This record gives sequence, structure tokens and C-alpha cells, in this order.
Amino acid sequence: MANTLCMIIKETVTPNFLNIRTSIRTYDRDAICCGAPCWRWVYHALHSADKWFINPNDYQEPAFHEEGMDNPDNPTSVVLSDAQLLEYLDAVEQKTMAYLDTLTDDMLSEKPEGCRYTRLELVLRQFRHISFHTGMLNGQTALATGRFPMWVSETAKYVDDGIFFGRYRKGQVKP
Repeated sequence: MANTLCMIIKETVTPNFLNIRTSIRTYDRDAICCGAPCWRWVYHALHSADKWFINPNDYQEPAFHEEGMDNPDNPTSVVLSDAQLLEYLDAVEQKTMAYLDTLTDDMLSEKPEGCRYTRLELVLRQFRHISFHTGMLNGQTALATGRFPMWVSETAKYVDDGIFFGRYRKGQVKP
């Protein structure tokens, strides 16, 4: 049972989770981005990973979810704290990693039951989606603070020695 590709996927998804975790630790949750507070964009990204990474047709909403809450344009009576968002991130990450451990490379080209996408397509779509929203949040943080949150490219090279790269001014080149 070959799972070389699945292990590569796991090694590249891990930094995605580290990066969005750093975004949550550095962003202004109440800052408005495209009409919604940034915490709503965090929830949107995490909910999408939770629902779409494995099989959107075999999914149960989290207990705190309210209809339409995953769309930042929709009003909601639920307000999640950063602690709750980080707990949800932990749960999504654990679920995702456990799922990846069950896959073989051959399974990547198969479609989960009732799903129009292959497992590989679902993984790649969520990899892109998490990265997009992490960058969006980090851009908001960089504009507001003049500092860019730490970005992890390879898990093995990750050292948690802080959450910012440093303060840079417009036009200044990073050393």
C-alpha cells in the first residue's frame, strides 16, 4: 500500500495549519475586511477545511454553527472568540491528519461517495483556500501593524521563536 504522495500532502498541509494559527495569534479580529470582521474570515476558512477537505456530502456542522455562518456576508448571532477558533482549528487539523493517515496514493484519484471531486482535488482546493485566507489575514495585519506574521514553508524548519518577522517600512527590503 503506497502512500508516498499522501505523506507529501501531509507534510505540506502541516505548515498551512501552522500559518493560519499564527494569523489568528496576530490579527485584529474585529478589523473589517471586505465588509466582515476578520474573525468571520477565519471561521470561513476553518469551516471550509472542515467540510471540504474530506467529503462535503458526509459532514456534520460543529455544535456552535448557525445556518449561513460560514459565509462572512451573512449576519450571525454567534460570535466565536479566538480561543474557540483555535480550538476549532485544532479539531480540524487533527481530523485532517487522521484522514490523511487512512489514505493510499491510489485513493487520491477516487471520488468520495456522492462527491463530484476526487480526494486529491478536495485536498488541493483546501490547500489553496487556507493559503489564500491566511495571506488575506496576514496582509491585514501587515497593513495595520507594519509587521508581517511568521510564515512557515517547511515544517521541519519551523522554530517557534515568535510570531512576527520584524518591523519593516514601505520600500524597505527584508534582510
